[in-house]
Amino acid sequence: MCEVERMTTEFSKPRGASRFNETHWTTVIAAGQKDSKAGDALQKLCQVYWYPLYAFVRRQGHSRQDAEDLTQAFFAQLLARDDLATVDREKGRFRSFLLASMKHFLMNEWDKARAQKRGGGKQILSIDFEDSESKYSVEPTHNITPDKLYDRRWAMTVLDRVTARLREEMCAEGRREQFEQMKIFLAGGKGEIRYAKVAENLGISEISVKTAVHRLRKRYRRLLHAEIANTVETKQDVEQELRYLLAALAG
Repeated sequence: MCEVERMTTEFSKPRGASRFNETHWTTVIAAGQKDSKAGDALQKLCQVYWYPLYAFVRRQGHSRQDAEDLTQAFFAQLLARDDLATVDREKGRFRSFLLASMKHFLMNEWDKARAQKRGGGKQILSIDFEDSESKYSVEPTHNITPDKLYDRRWAMTVLDRVTARLREEMCAEGRREQFEQMKIFLAGGKGEIRYAKVAENLGISEISVKTAVHRLRKRYRRLLHAEIANTVETKQDVEQELRYLLAALAG
């Protein structure tokens, strides 16, 4: 069982419906304020959701060039819209809100977005287009729907962000090599042979490795919990969203 699966059974104590102080919802609202912080808020959202949305647009049958134009134009519109500050966050999770918004955008803004060409010729977002297409080129070629591809890439983005944050923490503590040796256990890797190999590589005992892995997994679970909390409006939604993440990865 990997750490994501463990997350569907842990943190299951009842929680109140109090709202988080900082979520992706609040970032959306900040992006709609038209003040000095709006650009930074939009860039933050783009870093997390650019590729899942880009992959969704590509899987809809759009060319690479059009997908780049459309996805950037979509984020540009998020920044320009006046109704973001009053968006009803109770209507759903942030990933669902964003996908529904993109679908609406594609239906209503296709011709306009094509004519604008990346926001009227200005690249308003710092995006690595080559990296996005490289990722898409290795996506499964079987008949996965655009919606499922979006969900899968959202889930993988969440896990990537959690792993990156954990790596940063351990590097800051001078334990980079320990992380690199033990990260395999986050994906369910286990067994005496692997423990023994890691112990040999690090020059410590197997008991020390097992203790360190236990702590690593515990911190990973907490970081994952916090990252998911960023995408929902209430704490009581976290466990359900974690189950959805696991299903998206399995699908």
